[in-house]
Amino acid sequence: MTVQLGIPTVRGAAPASGTAGPSGATGADRPVFEGLRDRYGRVATDMRLSLTDKCNLRCSYCMPAEGLPWLTKDSVLTAEEVVRIVGIGVRLLGVRELRLTGGEPLVRADLVDIVAALRAAHPGLPIALTTNAVGLDAKAAALASAGLTRINISLDTLHPETFAQLTRRPFFDRVLAGIEAADAAGLGPIKVNSVLMRGINDAGAADLLAWCLERGYELRFIEQMPLDADHGWTRDGMVTAAEIRTLLSQRFALSPDPRERDGAPAERFEVRPRTGGTHDGSARLLGTVGIIASVTEPFCADCKRTRITAEGKVMSCLFSHEEVDLRQLLRSDASDEDVAARWQDAMWLKPRAHGMDHTGLGAGDFVQPDRSMSAIGG
Repeated sequence: MTVQLGIPTVRGAAPASGTAGPSGATGADRPVFEGLRDRYGRVATDMRLSLTDKCNLRCSYCMPAEGLPWLTKDSVLTAEEVVRIVGIGVRLLGVRELRLTGGEPLVRADLVDIVAALRAAHPGLPIALTTNAVGLDAKAAALASAGLTRINISLDTLHPETFAQLTRRPFFDRVLAGIEAADAAGLGPIKVNSVLMRGINDAGAADLLAWCLERGYELRFIEQMPLDADHGWTRDGMVTAAEIRTLLSQRFALSPDPRERDGAPAERFEVRPRTGGTHDGSARLLGTVGIIASVTEPFCADCKRTRITAEGKVMSCLFSHEEVDLRQLLRSDASDEDVAARWQDAMWLKPRAHGMDHTGLGAGDFVQPDRSMSAIGG
């Protein structure tokens, strides 16, 4: 193993498989290099690690009302395996940011212990958590003490009835309690994630933004993606980024955020009051809002993410149809370098965009992955 630029160059492990990727390449075709590089020159430094596929909500844009067949306990990565795989990513592969996802990570009884172990092993690593906040009021302080850096919380509406319609659960008040507890625990800046569904909650977009601005939260609207377990998504049925900007502009003045995007999924906008129907550029800055337009304004060329599912499989792209198993190596006598090399093989085969060699979630050749978002990890 040689070291250059602070990231080891991993050598000598067998390729993940001989199966061809989207362009006919295989893991055996990749050259020796540093980090998690793909064939298109992108380098993944942002790790998304799912801790569970289970969730206590049944959001209509993600999961069927009856839920899904859950992974068995033995098939999910243990706390020790989570810590090891993050360590391999940080020490050997140049991972610089970590987000713990699900499913709903709060359903893991050992979540606080996992965060504490990760913080002890990596004192300077930013560790974020994506959650629906159900039950967060009881764990926010402990997570902050364990070393969690910040938190993303899903909230699609300010109306309890609409919340129950979207999530199929009457937990609106519990989510608000979780948000307040996270704020009190110092897990900021709190980011609020919202998916707009046409005719259900889209009319409340500006109200939700106003609510977040008043509290200092960073709201991010996410275009609905074809990752629902019911496979009911349609391109015409989703609320687009352009429509979101129009909805918000009826009440606020939006202007591009001058800060560098640097591969972030959200395009940020500065938000100011709209007075008398006009936009005064000198008006007081209220805050920012982000829009993640994965469908209509894709940012795949700048993607820096690598995803590990709850059972330890690499998904190089949210829409990948190929997965590479790391758990089998973790539970064998394989070295960290062996695991790192297989991870590199998987990322080398990352598709250009949307699981294909071109962008186009509405294209005729797009095939929705079998997994829903909850089973992949966001």
